Amino acid sequence: MHIPDGYLGPQTYGSLWAVMIPVWSWASRQLRRTLAARQVPFLAIGAAFSFVVMMFNIPAPGGTTGHAVGATLVAIVLGPWAAMITTSIALIVQALLFGDGGITAIGANCFNMAVLMPLSGYAIYRLCSWRAFRNGKRRIWAAGLAGYLSLNLAALSTAIELGVQPGLAHRLDGTPLYCPYSLKVTVPVMLTEHLLLFGWIEGVLTAVVVAYLLRTDPAVFLGSDRS
Repeated sequence: MHIPDGYLGPQTYGSLWAVMIPVWSWASRQLRRTLAARQVPFLAIGAAFSFVVMMFNIPAPGGTTGHAVGATLVAIVLGPWAAMITTSIALIVQALLFGDGGITAIGANCFNMAVLMPLSGYAIYRLCSWRAFRNGKRRIWAAGLAGYLSLNLAALSTAIELGVQPGLAHRLDGTPLYCPYSLKVTVPVMLTEHLLLFGWIEGVLTAVVVAYLLRTDPAVFLGSDRS
């Protein structure tokens, strides 16, 4: 899902950089206000976890990749603001040190995987686990569903950002200047692979880790899960 350099025009990546800068500032303030002291070590673990799972990516047609992200899992455990920061840190380090995702596309990649994914995943989890017992199995199913759906939402957003490029920037003869594939290609390609494979990996991974934490250390959820 990492968009490389050269696939987004300046009007797209510039706009998403402009969106992300105040989002990072706001998320940092919210994180300082809501994160409990005993959860601080889990913040570093969450960033490392997201970094590692995203390194196992598979190239996808159209120049991007498919992989699990872990952002919804961090959002469920530590809250969406923590997931925004940890996933953004992982994406920025991957782009700067490993060339996984473009530097110009950092804003776009962070918007898709560090904003849309944890916010939607956290909302789905809270909705589906509403009034569930703290250690109830419904929380595990809710976590799995949240991971699956949120990853596919992030993939859809990535596909739209790529697919609109031929219409936004092209030569006089119609040759695209950036991503050459239209929405008719990017949307089905991205959604097919994420609906059939990567979404399931994300869902199962999220459910398994939430089940383990609910059984071994349910108190870690206290800061983000007050229902």
